[in-house]
Amino acid sequence: MSKALSSNFSKEVRGYLFRSSAIDFKSIPGSPIAYWTSSIAPVRQGFQTGDNQRFLRFWHEVNFDKCGFGFASTEEFHSSSKKYAPYNKGGEFRKWYGNNDYLVSFDIKNYEILSRLGNNLPSKSLYFLDSITWSALSSGSFGARYNGLGYTFSAKGACAFPKNQVGLISAISIFNSVVCAKVLEFFSPTLDFNVGALRQIPLPNDFDRVTLSSLRAACERSIKVARIDWDAYETSWDFKYNFLLHADFCQPILKATYQKLRAYWYEITFEVRCLEEENNRILIEAYGLQDELSPQVPLNEITLTCNPHYRYGDDKAEEELEALLLADTMRELVSYAVGCMLGRYSLDKPGLILANQGETLADYLAQVPQPSFPADDDNVIPLLDGDWFPDDITLRFRQFLRVAFGDEHYEENLAFIEQALNIKGKRNYSLRDYFLNEFYADHVKRYKKRPIYWLFSSPKGSFNALIYMHRYRPDTVSVVLQYLRDYRKKLADEKDRQAATSINPNSSQGDKTKALKEVDRLAKVLIELEDYERDVLYPLATEQKPIDLDDGVKVNYLKFGTAVKKITGLDAKDED
Repeated sequence: MSKALSSNFSKEVRGYLFRSSAIDFKSIPGSPIAYWTSSIAPVRQGFQTGDNQRFLRFWHEVNFDKCGFGFASTEEFHSSSKKYAPYNKGGEFRKWYGNNDYLVSFDIKNYEILSRLGNNLPSKSLYFLDSITWSALSSGSFGARYNGLGYTFSAKGACAFPKNQVGLISAISIFNSVVCAKVLEFFSPTLDFNVGALRQIPLPNDFDRVTLSSLRAACERSIKVARIDWDAYETSWDFKYNFLLHADFCQPILKATYQKLRAYWYEITFEVRCLEEENNRILIEAYGLQDELSPQVPLNEITLTCNPHYRYGDDKAEEELEALLLADTMRELVSYAVGCMLGRYSLDKPGLILANQGETLADYLAQVPQPSFPADDDNVIPLLDGDWFPDDITLRFRQFLRVAFGDEHYEENLAFIEQALNIKGKRNYSLRDYFLNEFYADHVKRYKKRPIYWLFSSPKGSFNALIYMHRYRPDTVSVVLQYLRDYRKKLADEKDRQAATSINPNSSQGDKTKALKEVDRLAKVLIELEDYERDVLYPLATEQKPIDLDDGVKVNYLKFGTAVKKITGLDAKDED
């Protein structure tokens, strides 16, 4: 970049705007500057459905067998008979790879309907092609991500379509550089990164072979690490297993396992930081902006989920960041364990096991014939205040921990988890406290208010039972009802036992007083459960309600009314 142009660029980013014609730029020796044009990489907005509630789903809501990934064209997708295609819809600030959450109904029937709705499927010829995407609206910096084949895209998840691999490497490298960030400061001061703004980014016409090779190495490695990071969490459709159980990290002592995994996270976070700074140095030199820009990248802009500075923000002390990361890592282990309990995952086979409507234990055993930690047989896991049932969620997690990490250090491992989860430092906090008071809220948040595990819960939470929606059958509520009735009987027996203690002449006065209080508490719980059974659960069980996963969680969950835990905001209108 010439000295004159560099000087003008500097003034522009300080708040002044200078306009020049394309002819003026041609006066620069060698004409090193070009702009986004169709000959370099078309930049396009995608389609609006006109009715997101009808056409869009999070990938985890629907039958996985109906999801089509990696197709190279609309025609190829239609010939597959799949229903759902990946749909870029923007999302949070993230670079290189990720934010793969949504699917759109895109089979032939819905494709024809969409052609008449919303904005009528613009840029049809570009659907499913290799592309780069970004979030049009952001609360922070601009970040571009590689898609690969198989994606459709929205107006808020616009895409660029480089003509070849060289164009792709050049484009995503520039997009994720400080050069692009500075240009967008004055082309998009409101943080609305629309296609018009992206078309204004100046591009060098060409890179020499050495420069391009350096860009390629930094870019490809950054994409690879970002993808590994994205896929390490169960909200990715390519999730295989929890990383604490990966052979490279798993130790008999869970604390040692976490420390080894944390060291790896630290290493790759700083590796990506170095790669991004190398990318910046190359491009700053290519644009001639050595006196204008620094290649340094703040740690909170290394957009890996395993990086606490990005995940939680840079306004916290290091100790707090580490405590938050440890707590979330243990929550993710617990979530994976619950998935293993319900048959979504297995310790013995990577990836999804049961992920289609109405699948049963027989389907699970067909894939995992001799499980080391078997799935629940009836798809109902009680969450109660004690070990009232052998398949109580706390008991089952303890079993999971023994199988996954062995018996020798079981007590130490359990204590490590409980201490990590107790982020608020409560007294006498236990794993059961987490399951009763925090687990479901965490699950709803993790799955963005479209939970795949549903919590049947009495009004005051004295009875709770978890089911997996993909294994739901019309008689599932009847199974929950039977657990409730069995629990009521157990509580009634305990109430009688406590009453006997309160009048036993051999009991101390303290024991009698304690027993009377427990009798009073249990009497109130039994009234709550009796009302819940009579007014809510029994009528629902007799209806034998069907569900259709194609309708999504929002429609299906609300069918169960007050029988299930209320999810605030679930009935809100979806935005386009």
